[in-house]
Amino acid sequence: MHVSIIGLGYIGLPTAVALANAGVKVRGVDLNEAVVRNVNDGILSFVEPGLAEQLANVVDAGLLTAGTAPEQADVFVVAVPTPFNGDRTADLRAVEAATRSLSKVLHGGELVILESTSPPGTTERLMGWVAEERPDLVGEVDFAHCPERVLPGQMMRELVENGRIVGGLTPAASLRAKALYESFCRGTILTADARTAELVKLVENAYRDVNIAFANEISLISDQLSVNTWEVIELANQHPRVNILNPGPGVGGHCIAVDPWFIVEAAPSTAKLIRLAREVNDAKPDYVVQQVADAAGPSTSSIAVLGLAFKKNVDDLRGSPAIDITRRIAERFPTVAVHVIEPHIAELPAELRLPNVALESTAAIASADIVLLLVDHDQFQAAHTYVAADASVIDTRGQWGSVDLHALSTLDAAAR
Repeated sequence: MHVSIIGLGYIGLPTAVALANAGVKVRGVDLNEAVVRNVNDGILSFVEPGLAEQLANVVDAGLLTAGTAPEQADVFVVAVPTPFNGDRTADLRAVEAATRSLSKVLHGGELVILESTSPPGTTERLMGWVAEERPDLVGEVDFAHCPERVLPGQMMRELVENGRIVGGLTPAASLRAKALYESFCRGTILTADARTAELVKLVENAYRDVNIAFANEISLISDQLSVNTWEVIELANQHPRVNILNPGPGVGGHCIAVDPWFIVEAAPSTAKLIRLAREVNDAKPDYVVQQVADAAGPSTSSIAVLGLAFKKNVDDLRGSPAIDITRRIAERFPTVAVHVIEPHIAELPAELRLPNVALESTAAIASADIVLLLVDHDQFQAAHTYVAADASVIDTRGQWGSVDLHALSTLDAAAR
């Protein structure tokens, strides 16, 4: 069996490596020539634990090659980005372009799998695009949807261990796709129809988004009432049926901040709670910027910003609220030095190449008038020890501010 992975980004490349590890002959396709060159050289262009070694191994074994155009294969997996447009509807241009491109090399009997997270009905649109390009193959190609369920930083383990949902446009397509993923996945693989599989993925991420929005709203209420947010959440979570997530400066990444809008697009008059959760989370960066503004004064000369990634311990900056917050702070205070401390990158993203912004080491914390923690990287666990005594600290992740329950229990015991 030969498999072609269209899109060699954060999902496509790990999937290609996982398949190659299982002995499947894989051809990766990406329009970015630098990405293709790196893959063929066995070089990983982003940080993901364990992936670099596995990539080098499968390339050396001849199981994974890459190119800029599709070639004939038994199975095509489309794993390209699906962002949203300005009106928050899904931007499917990359999916459509990939589908029309692979259509040119079809000969009949292939399986086309959409992995890109998409609104319900997108897999059917794939079939329509192929039919437009290749009317001679109508009914001769199978189509299915199999969304990923992996966490950056743990991809290679979760690709193998996590269960999957496979939804075909026909039962036969579902079974073919299930067999493919069973070649490398030890988790349970369940089958459904394509629309169900598409919605399941969106529901999973919307569930997370709604729960994060609840935590973020609790943080706003706690601040308004002059109560420690982290203490409230940690104590509330002692209840056996309560599990509140941690708030933060907003929601980023390529999934949770995007996918709920696809549900809103599909059912705009019904998805009221999902829409409101998105609005709550999208508004949190505004609140953080205002916190910095409230802490700043005429003598403020430097602000230390800790973290730019969308989550802890990764170099992934996609959709990160930390970048937006940092840019807005730098623009609001053009005469204040903004020291960015992000241990997982070597240079600032384009949005932050501003005159008063510089990428610094942890040492910059000591001279900062305001210290803003935006990402709870492990490297920042003890960073508060560098903070000057008269500096203002804004910890949006609670890395330095959660209540010590052990100490609280000791005080309770002493009181009794």
